[in-house]
Amino acid sequence: MLCTCSSNNSSFQSGEKADSFVVTTPLYYVNAPPHMGSAYTTIAADAIARFQRLLGKRVIFITGTDEHGEKIATAASAQGSTPSEHCDVISQAYKMLWKDLDIAYDKFLRTTDPKHEAIVKEFYSRVLANDDIYRADYEGLYCVNCEEYKDEKELLENNCCPTHLKPCISRREDNYFFALSKYQKSLEETLAQNPEFVQPSYRLNEVQGWVKSGLKDFSISRASVDWGIPVPNDNKQTIYVWFDALLGYMSALLEDKEQPSLQNAVSSGWPPSLHLIGKDILRFHAVYWPAMLMSAGLPLPKKVFGHGFLTKDGMKMGKSLGNTIEPNELVHKFGPDAVRYFFLREVEFGNDGDYSEERFINIVNAHLANTIGNLLNRTLGLLKKNCESTLVVDSTIAVEGQDFKDTVEKLVEKARIHYENLSLSSACEAVQEIGNAGNAYMDKRQPWSLFKQGGDASEAAAKDLVIILETMRIIAIALSPIAPSLCRRIYAQLGYSEDEFNNLNWSETKWGGLKGGQVMAQPKPVFARIEQAKETENAGEAAKKVVKKKEKKPQVQKVVEA
Repeated sequence: MLCTCSSNNSSFQSGEKADSFVVTTPLYYVNAPPHMGSAYTTIAADAIARFQRLLGKRVIFITGTDEHGEKIATAASAQGSTPSEHCDVISQAYKMLWKDLDIAYDKFLRTTDPKHEAIVKEFYSRVLANDDIYRADYEGLYCVNCEEYKDEKELLENNCCPTHLKPCISRREDNYFFALSKYQKSLEETLAQNPEFVQPSYRLNEVQGWVKSGLKDFSISRASVDWGIPVPNDNKQTIYVWFDALLGYMSALLEDKEQPSLQNAVSSGWPPSLHLIGKDILRFHAVYWPAMLMSAGLPLPKKVFGHGFLTKDGMKMGKSLGNTIEPNELVHKFGPDAVRYFFLREVEFGNDGDYSEERFINIVNAHLANTIGNLLNRTLGLLKKNCESTLVVDSTIAVEGQDFKDTVEKLVEKARIHYENLSLSSACEAVQEIGNAGNAYMDKRQPWSLFKQGGDASEAAAKDLVIILETMRIIAIALSPIAPSLCRRIYAQLGYSEDEFNNLNWSETKWGGLKGGQVMAQPKPVFARIEQAKETENAGEAAKKVVKKKEKKPQVQKVVEA
C-alpha cells in the first residue's frame, strides 16, 4: 500500500519483495525492566516469524528498545546513573530475556544508535521540506507516563490518564508541530479502502472513530527534555520520543556498516508486512505513523495488529502501575516452551487474557506433557521393545487403506490457515487435535496387545507405531513456531539432526517423511510434567527444562478462555 500524497520523495519505492516478510514488535521503553506484557508481544511476533520462515519467506524480525525521553532521564536519575548507563542495562535485560524465551529476532534496534539518529534527522528534514512542520506555543494537559498531551474529553476524573491512572499536569511549551490535520482525508480514505490495514476489525473501528472525530496537529519536539535527538537547526529542543521511536522500524533495516539513509532503509525491506503492538499504542501506529509516512512520501506498513492486554486482578499489567508478572521468574521456573505455549494458546490473539498459575500448570501438563510428550514416549518405548527402535516400513505404506492420514492432513491445513490469519490460539488448538487423534488411534489399536499375539497382528502393530511416529513428526513441525525447543527435542527423538530441524519447511508436514529402516533415538521424556511439590536441591538444573513448582499457594484468578 503506497501513499498517494504528492511529495518530493515520491521516487522512493518499496524494498519489499514478494517472498519477504518483515514483522516488528514495538521498540520497548527502557524506563524499567521488561514485563510480561512486552514478553507476550515478542513471543507472538516470534511465533509469526518462525511460521513465515517455514513457508520459505525471507523474514526480517525487528525488535529493540526506545531509549529517549523524559521518563528515561527520570528513571536513570532515580537509580543514580546516567541516562546512557541506564539504557545499556535495561536494553541488555531485554536481550537476555529474549534469549531465555527462544526469541529468534533478526534485528535489535536501539534508538540511541547513531545510524538511527541520522535516519530521524533525514526524515524530519523531509517532512519539514513538505511544509508539514511549524513552530507554535502549546498549552495542555500532559501525561508524563504516556509522554503525550491529552484531550480533556478522554481523561478520567481529576484529569487522570485512563491508561496510567495518574493526573495529567498542565504544561506550556514553544514547540515544533506536525500538521496531522492535513492528512485527515488521506487517512480516512486509506482506512476505508484498506480494511486489512488495522486488525482486528474492532481496532479498525476504533481508529476510524478517532480520525472521523477530527485530527489535531501534535507537538513533535520538547523544549524541557534534554535526553533526546536534537531538532535539526535548533539544538535547544529535542525530537518528541514517539516521532523518534517510530522511525526505528526503518533504521533497523540498515546493515551495520551501511550508510544510514532513508533510501537504503527502504531498499532493505520497507514496508513491513506487520507491525505487532499492544492496543494502548494503536493511535501512534495507526494514525500518527501513517500520516508521518505520507508526509515523507514513503510506503505505509501493510498491517498494524493491536493485541489485547494481559491482566492481573482485572487490571492491565504495566511497569508504571507496579502490577506486573515477572517473565524472568516464569521462564526460569517453567521453561520457555511452557511460557510460550500457555500465553499463545490460552489468550485469543487480539483479546485480553488473565494469568493464573494453577491454570498455567494444568494446561501445560495436559497439552504438552500428556497429549504430546507421553504419546511420543510410550510409542518409542514400544518400538524399542518390539522393533529394536527401527521403523519397519515407510509411513506412506503403513497408513495405506486408512483414513487417518486424511484426518491429520486436514488438521495440518487448518493449523496453517490459522497461522496465516494470526489466530495463534486456534493454530495451537489444531495441532492439539492432531495429538488427540494420535492418542485416540493408539488407544483404539492397542499395539501392545497386538505384539503379544505375534504373526500378522505383530506386523500390524509395528505399522501402527510408524503411523504414530509420523504423526509426531508432523506435530514437531506444526507446533515449532509456538514451542521450538520442545519440537527440536521431538525431532531429535525421531532420529533427525539439529541441522535438519533448523532447515525444516512447512511443506514437510505432508504425510510420508518417515522411511522404513530409519532408527529412532532411545526413549527419553521430551517434556516432564510440572509437579506442585517442594523445590528439591537440583531444582535449579530442572528449571532449565521444565522445573518443579515452588511451594506456593496458587492465586485464584479469573482466566480468559481461548
